[in-house]
Amino acid sequence: MHLVLKTHVNQPIATVWNGFDRSLFNRLSPPFPPVEVVRFDGCLQGDVVHLRLNFLLVKQDWISLIVDQQSTDQEIYFVDQGTRLPFFLTSWHHRHRLLRDSGSGTVIVDDIRFKTPFLVTDILLYPVMWLLFTYRKPIYKRTFR
Repeated sequence: MHLVLKTHVNQPIATVWNGFDRSLFNRLSPPFPPVEVVRFDGCLQGDVVHLRLNFLLVKQDWISLIVDQQSTDQEIYFVDQGTRLPFFLTSWHHRHRLLRDSGSGTVIVDDIRFKTPFLVTDILLYPVMWLLFTYRKPIYKRTFR
């Protein structure tokens, strides 16, 4: 499945990039499932992000490796790829893109590709993922006013 969400913010690309830290990451976590950040190295190639999702009776680890990070005058991006995923996912590839917008703003793009064990669960999970990432939009806007 492929999901793309865009959020326009009013800060320059360099400011937004510098704000992609553990503090922002903690604020982006949705209320359910509760997420414990076990490890957050950062957003550079080779960094690791380890989350523990709490589904009440079951906890699931989600470990991603930052497999790519590039910067140009017009775009900064990094890619996290799942290396250990919760039971309901078989693959995860998330390209976080920061695009220079006209004027002094930035467009934050969450470009996500994921798979579950079955096509029907891909389809069922799609709106859940859309909601979880739409949840980030007002947080981005508040953080990067």
